Amino acid sequence: MKRLLILTLLSFVSITNAQEKTTLTLKDAITYALENKADAKKAQLKVENSEYQIQEVRSRALPQITANGNLTYNPILQTTVIDGSAFGTPGTTIQAAFGQKWISTAGVSLTQNLFDQSVFTGLKAARTTREFYQINNQLTEEQVIENVANNYYQVYVLRQKLALVETNLKTTTKVRDIVKGQFDNGLAKKIDLDRMTVNLSNINTQKQQVINALQLQENALKFYMGMPMETQINIPQTEFEITPRAISETPNTANRSEYLLLKKQEELLVLQKKATQAAYYPTLSLTAGYNYIGQGPKMPWFAKSEDKVYWSDFSSIGMNLRVPIFTGFGTRAKVRQADIQLRSTQEDIKDTRLALDLDYKNAKTQIENSIITIQNQKENMRLADEILKNINNNYLQGLASLTDLLDAENASTEAQNNYTAAVLDYKLAEIKLIKSKGELKTLINN
Repeated sequence: MKRLLILTLLSFVSITNAQEKTTLTLKDAITYALENKADAKKAQLKVENSEYQIQEVRSRALPQITANGNLTYNPILQTTVIDGSAFGTPGTTIQAAFGQKWISTAGVSLTQNLFDQSVFTGLKAARTTREFYQINNQLTEEQVIENVANNYYQVYVLRQKLALVETNLKTTTKVRDIVKGQFDNGLAKKIDLDRMTVNLSNINTQKQQVINALQLQENALKFYMGMPMETQINIPQTEFEITPRAISETPNTANRSEYLLLKKQEELLVLQKKATQAAYYPTLSLTAGYNYIGQGPKMPWFAKSEDKVYWSDFSSIGMNLRVPIFTGFGTRAKVRQADIQLRSTQEDIKDTRLALDLDYKNAKTQIENSIITIQNQKENMRLADEILKNINNNYLQGLASLTDLLDAENASTEAQNNYTAAVLDYKLAEIKLIKSKGELKTLINN
């Protein structure tokens, strides 16, 4: 019994926690997304990884030191036939075996690049790669902010539509009840009651459609935030601030992350071309080694000279020069391929600059049009609401038909929906305008 009580209490706590809602302002949603969205995390990891890429390239310019050792057993020694005159028996040949049954060596070798053009170019490319990923991280954050803001506003608008539908549902239900009372008293026709019932059913259907759309949009918002789907969210019911932003000042496209990223990619391709051209240059390296060798009829390890095992050391220092002369035109082909990639990216830069200018122009136009539309729809909404109140009073006094009342309700609902859609269009255009000016991160500071 005690165990059952504990399980019941735990279930109640779980249900209570599951029903708790997280209140999200736009700033909260963006901050959460930047900390939890996989895209943002992966972009940060790429920045971190670029440091290790630099270390990897830098290692090619540092000395390479290796230790080596081996143990060899020769069951059958190779013999060599030599002239016997060297041993005082001219005219004869001697078959002699050289070497020992056991040979063991241990040593250390060093290699140092003195000149390798590809290493120098690689170091520059590695540092540029780090800058590339830093800009990419900034661009990814901006994309996360844009996605979250767009979906946040869409959720808000759908919640406004749901509130509107619920208000219309209450109003229509009251009118239906009035018509039903009139019908029961023989003051209204059955067709009037049926029309109100159908209208009420349609509004209920609209409500369910809005609820479904809202759930889908909330799920999309949670996805772009990196938030668990089971989390219940609540968006504060505050009015959107519709204030014209500064749109007279044309933004500097060269400051946009998309443009900066392509310019940095251009730098990388220039360095890639230089790295390919480095194959034309000679390379020079220093090598050195010190080794210790033991030989004898027994395994040299731990053996002494009394066992006829002898140890000695040897070392060497050298310079290696490699001069490429002819590679079958392979290097030339690689250089030309790198040049094609570079020119292709330069065309992308031109096209991207035009696209960014287009985004600003379109956002500016949409902002201007949305402000006009909002003003018009706000006035339409006021007039439609006033007309609805007048016709509703006239209907109750028998001075207006049910058709007039239904038309007025539909007109009022349409005006309110048009206003809400205009507000959404404005906010989405505002996001594009902020993006075109490279100021998306200001949404976190507001």
